[in-house]
Parts: sequence; C-alpha cells; structure tokens
Amino acid sequence: MKIIFFGPPGSGKGTQAKLIANELSISHLSTGDILRDKLDEDDKFSLKLKEIMSSGDLVSDDLLNKIITEKLNSKDCLDGFILDGYPRTLPQADYFKSFIKANKINLDYVFDFKIDFKEITSRILKRSSLEKRSDDNINVIKKRLDKYIKETYPVSESFRITFSSIYNVIEACKEISEIQKDLMKIIKKSWEIGQNSYIKAWLMCVN
Repeated sequence: MKIIFFGPPGSGKGTQAKLIANELSISHLSTGDILRDKLDEDDKFSLKLKEIMSSGDLVSDDLLNKIITEKLNSKDCLDGFILDGYPRTLPQADYFKSFIKANKINLDYVFDFKIDFKEITSRILKRSSLEKRSDDNINVIKKRLDKYIKETYPVSESFRITFSSIYNVIEACKEISEIQKDLMKIIKKSWEIGQNSYIKAWLMCVN
C-alpha cells in the first residue's frame, strides 16, 4: 500500500503516519528520518549530504529527490510506504510524478490534513511549553505556516487534481484516536470495494 500525507506543520500528520504505518506494517518515510539515516551510510549521496549540512546550506531538490527515490526503490518499501513531508515543493512534485510513472508505481491514497491555523498555533505553543522548547514561538510558527502556504499547499492542490479518485481530506482538529479511526475507515472501505471488484471479475471469468 502506497500513501502520501499532506498537511501543515502541527496538523498531526507525522503522528498519524507512524500509527497507520504500524497498523498496516509498511514503512513510514519522513524526510527528516531519511536524511538522518542517509548520513550514517557511506555512498556518494551521503558524502554530498554531509558536505551540504556541515556548511549550513539547504539540501537541494535534486539531491533530496535522488535520496527519497533511492529509498522508495529499496527493500524497505517492498510492502508499501507512507510518505510524510515529501514532495514539499512543485519541482519535487513534478519529479516524483515522473518517477512513479516511469517505475509503474500506483499510489493508493493521498490524505490531506486540514486544520485551522489558530488551532495549529495553539497546539505547537502547548507542546513547546510541555517540552520546554524555546524554538517554537509565534514568529517561528508564522514563518513555518507561511512557507507551507507558499510552497507545499500548491503541491497538495496539484495532487488533489491529478489523483482526484484517491484524494481524501482529513479533518485534523479531532483527537488522535478519532483521526486514526477516520483514516482506517477510508482505507478499509476502499480495500473492501477493491476486493469485491476483484471477486466479481474472477467470477465472470470462471462462469
């Protein structure tokens, strides 16, 4: 099963990606985790990544695309994956769409987490207070949300159009357990429909 999660920072998509990946026994691919894992490896991509990150520069779309797609082609993703945090920009989205087309990879679901930005701000500030983090303040949160609107929201909109039949909006203002139930309800319903279609096709062939 191959799934993509979209949503602004603080929407809870990372938490849900971990829960659903565990429930479906598939890989949870967060961009941050993939880059951290790559730093522990010893190949041309990891060497380039170390050089970039040690200099304080941002990882380019070109390098990130290659690292992500290398991971998608690995044995870790044979049974499926949930992409969390990629693609984040339109150039990344264009590359990813070309990649899955060339490799005959069919996405099963695109989930877009929708939540009011006031709720996001409240959530992050509450989390920061509990975790005693000083890096999450109103100005930082605003910058992150502005960046999301500018860069990632257009990506989710393009996927809404391109993959309309598998695109689903998730109301992310609910409790964690309720959101998890909503996600699994959609997945199970679609799976049952697919199974019924397969059975009908099989019966037509044997009769």
